[in-house]
Amino acid sequence: MSISVWILEDQLLAEHQALRHALEMAAVAEVTVVLIESRKAQRRLPYHRKRLALIMAAGRHYAAELRAKGYQVDYRQADDVASGLAAHCADYAPTQLLTMAASHYGLRQWQTHKAAAHLALPVTVLPNTQFLTSQFDPYPNPVPDKRYLMEYFYRKMRKHFNLLIEPDGSPTGGAWNYDKLNRETLPKQHTCPPIPTFTADAITLQAIADVANIETAVGSATDFNLAVTRADAQAAFADFLAHRLDLFGPYEDAMTTNEDTLYHSVLSPYMNLGLLAPMEMVAAAIERYQAGHVRLNSVEGFVRQIVGWREFVWWQYWRQMPGMRTKNHWQVNRPVPEFFWSGETDMHCMQTVIKRVLRTGFNHHIERLMVLCNFCVLAGIDPAEVNDWFMSLYIDAYDWVMYPNVIGMGLNADGGITATKPYIASANYINKMSDFCGSCKFKPKQRHGETACPFNLMYWNFLIEHEAVLRANPRMGPNVLALRHLDAAERAIVTREAQQFLETL
Repeated sequence: MSISVWILEDQLLAEHQALRHALEMAAVAEVTVVLIESRKAQRRLPYHRKRLALIMAAGRHYAAELRAKGYQVDYRQADDVASGLAAHCADYAPTQLLTMAASHYGLRQWQTHKAAAHLALPVTVLPNTQFLTSQFDPYPNPVPDKRYLMEYFYRKMRKHFNLLIEPDGSPTGGAWNYDKLNRETLPKQHTCPPIPTFTADAITLQAIADVANIETAVGSATDFNLAVTRADAQAAFADFLAHRLDLFGPYEDAMTTNEDTLYHSVLSPYMNLGLLAPMEMVAAAIERYQAGHVRLNSVEGFVRQIVGWREFVWWQYWRQMPGMRTKNHWQVNRPVPEFFWSGETDMHCMQTVIKRVLRTGFNHHIERLMVLCNFCVLAGIDPAEVNDWFMSLYIDAYDWVMYPNVIGMGLNADGGITATKPYIASANYINKMSDFCGSCKFKPKQRHGETACPFNLMYWNFLIEHEAVLRANPRMGPNVLALRHLDAAERAIVTREAQQFLETL
């Protein structure tokens, strides 16, 4: 018997189910692990070089660690996954292939329905174990098009896994959600603790050199300093627990020109690669709270991001695919503006956030939602193009991450299946939660006029254009009611000036 175990690039688990299953069937000497670097996948979009370097370096380190444990590993580069696996089978002649279900819809379809015929051998696709919903699905038989609220999904997950739950079944502290405590702005002159960085070794340096030669890629990886092994990812997590978790909650929604990450964990890239497991992170955070080291609103907010939102996004992806990519509820088609690829705009908030992702490959969730996606909803940018832009630039980007977060929540393009309302706001929100507006040529309190913030023009124009639809949404009531402050003349001015701005994009 000769078994090959195909491990995908985002399945770098400490204990991989397919490998464990293979060792139950055969001796180590009869098992070969195969990992594929697909040139086609690396060039599907103009990816950030830091994202490509992270995936490459992490995969190559994982292969090296398996070899050090005594496994035979075939790490190969190929034009695409299918040709790479075919070449592996020709060289190693396995009698069967074991793998774990992909997180990508299209690749999972190929695994399940085409791989065996293409490779001419039995292929066993085991369930994906990277998400907690593989152990417990709060809504195993969802009704098509019914809205399921993340909040109730989250509560079911908390109860099932007994996370921050008292013996009587009530939530710790008496509330399920402490969001109201997590909306503080960062004090002036406040300095946040830095996130840990990691020195590139020979394997990582080679990955950095390799991505420099990918002609379709954007950005630079010359200053790459991310974790690329489980040990380094665990060190990054330990640093977050010790230095940033306690104030994560209060400043979770804050934005500033001077700090890239504030108190955010920046651990999503490592979770999405499989280097960190969700339950180990949640358990460690709760342990810090129980030991009296962090406040409840911070640990609850962190638990909600993982057990609530991350799992809900994964659940929504598989619920709505394959049609999610083409959703366009607001029927918009404006292309992504050119300044999204340079950051060269007079809008200081957009300039700061875009240049930040172009430099680092990362923005925290409020910058993504309430600056970038907010702009794209109000400006009527094509959802598929926006999704591709996010997929290209973020180091934590995968289809299952971006489709629900961008097309679903960020753009409300799925018609409210993921989130119950469009997350739109005027410049007032950005001014309240950041220091971006103070050094901007536009004025956040002006609705119209030469120096009015474009967010204000677009916001009021959006409310006017979609007034009837928005009135029917109970959660948008207060926003639409504010239109009573605009008479017919002012509405006409806002509409005209908004269109003039949009024509410049």
